[in-house]
Amino acid sequence: MLKIKENAMFDEISLGEVMLRLDPGEGRIRTARNFRAWEGGGEYNVARGLRKCFKLNTAIVTAFADNDIGWLIEDFILQGGVDTRFIKWAAFDGIGRSSRNGLNFTERGYGLRGAIGISDRANTAASKLKQGDIDWEHIFGECGVRWFHTGGIFAALSESTAEVVLEAAQIAKKHGTIVSYDLNYRPSLWKDIGGKAKAQEVNKEIAKYVDVMIGNEEDFIACLGLSVSGNDEHLNELDLDGYKKMIHQASALYPNFKVIGTTLRTVKSATINSWSAICWAEGQVYQGIAFDDIEILDRVGGGDSFASGLIFGLLNGNDYQTALNYGICHGALAMTTAGDTSTAARKEVEKLMKGSNARVER
Repeated sequence: MLKIKENAMFDEISLGEVMLRLDPGEGRIRTARNFRAWEGGGEYNVARGLRKCFKLNTAIVTAFADNDIGWLIEDFILQGGVDTRFIKWAAFDGIGRSSRNGLNFTERGYGLRGAIGISDRANTAASKLKQGDIDWEHIFGECGVRWFHTGGIFAALSESTAEVVLEAAQIAKKHGTIVSYDLNYRPSLWKDIGGKAKAQEVNKEIAKYVDVMIGNEEDFIACLGLSVSGNDEHLNELDLDGYKKMIHQASALYPNFKVIGTTLRTVKSATINSWSAICWAEGQVYQGIAFDDIEILDRVGGGDSFASGLIFGLLNGNDYQTALNYGICHGALAMTTAGDTSTAARKEVEKLMKGSNARVER
């Protein structure tokens, strides 16, 4: 049951790393002479979408090295309206041996050339967070939070960050805060620390404390060990029945899940995707609006905007079908603009939910 809004300082708080995104625009990373700077991070993008698009009160829990790059990322966060009071600042040693700020070089892709993401995040301040560094009792018990969101990217950064996720989720549950988690499997983050086996060890334990689980088919297979077809290596061949089977498996394994959401994406090219989602709640599967061929400018952050739209719908008291469509339409709009984070307005999302077209508005 959701906390009453009047009894909570924050509608939602995210836990995760926020990196400086460096974007070569229409060019390639390997030949770029100029980069546009943004902020971004899987868990943070959800908080920012809820604040900027849906006007909820949100905050981010993260850590930065105390230098100009950290201050720049903080400035981006402030521009997005997300509360920064829970940021932990780590001393910078001048070279980044003990703490630094993460960089993410992102190439959008076009046509047959897929998008590329190259992160530079070893020894970041966020990856050094450990149990006891954050006063979760103050956050959830004194400030009050209706919804807590985190995910598998942050959990994969180090042994200690996975422990921080567990600590936060357990205390959030103690104080009646809804916990959501985006599995967000990234092979590059896990490959040198145990691969899928380690990802499953970590995520299966975290899953015990999650109310709303989010991910795509690869996430559920890699992180929770589900098997949904005869050949799980060919995930794009998974049909709707396969997705439904996956969700039912997850709900049976984790009876604590109240809602399970999964995006449905078929990549026809880097710039043309089909896009939809389904969710499970109270034993029923809901199928949302489907877009057969949407034109993609920047796909990074589309899943995060799906998550923030779904969370908004649930926080707003909408039925499951409507909440799902908030997620689908918000994610679709986010992929029509550059950057990790959504620039959509709630009225644009709701207009798309009603079947609007792209005619000019004057």
